[in-house]
Amino acid sequence: MPEQSNDYRVVVFGAGGVGKSSLVLRFVKGTFRESYIPTIEDTYRQVISSNKTICTLQITDTTGSHQFPAMQRLSISKGHAFILVYSVSSRQSLEELKPIWQTIKEIKGTELPNIPVMLAGNKCDESPEIREVSAAEGQAQAQAWGVSFMETSAKTNHNVTQLFQELLNMEKNRNVSLQVDGKGKKKKDKIVKDGGEASASGREKCSIM
Repeated sequence: MPEQSNDYRVVVFGAGGVGKSSLVLRFVKGTFRESYIPTIEDTYRQVISSNKTICTLQITDTTGSHQFPAMQRLSISKGHAFILVYSVSSRQSLEELKPIWQTIKEIKGTELPNIPVMLAGNKCDESPEIREVSAAEGQAQAQAWGVSFMETSAKTNHNVTQLFQELLNMEKNRNVSLQVDGKGKKKKDKIVKDGGEASASGREKCSIM
């Protein structure tokens, strides 16, 4: 069980180059970068309001490499919710999520049915000629795992906010949700290296400040 604090920790997993960092940056900063910069691990903090209290949505952007299994297991053990990202133009990237899903199942055990998990097929803006995974196949994989599914594009900002909104809507231990006013830009954010503790339960309604 994640230890107590005022953070709600979301962990993003996926193979290298599928757009994990781009999704997170698009959501937190509203920006998109064309160049690919491999991540070891970065944590982005978004200040949100929980009725009259302050809480932090903490998004951990993990490495796409398999070289850090201990770091991966630690992120899973501390995580409250997970986004598993693949590229619709790479069937291999979907296959690479399978061992990560097995590790999440192993570590979370009986808690898993109450943990929000989204499977995200990113780069859905790519041309049909290079698409390798159909939306129906992505949906079928999500159903096999018992998780939710959405196709996204960090480049065009398609379903990015909706991805995080849906993830938090699935939280069963407290009433967390994003209440974006439509003006969009989230200003209270900063990039920090992994730090801070994960939060526990407590019924509360969260919204972007």
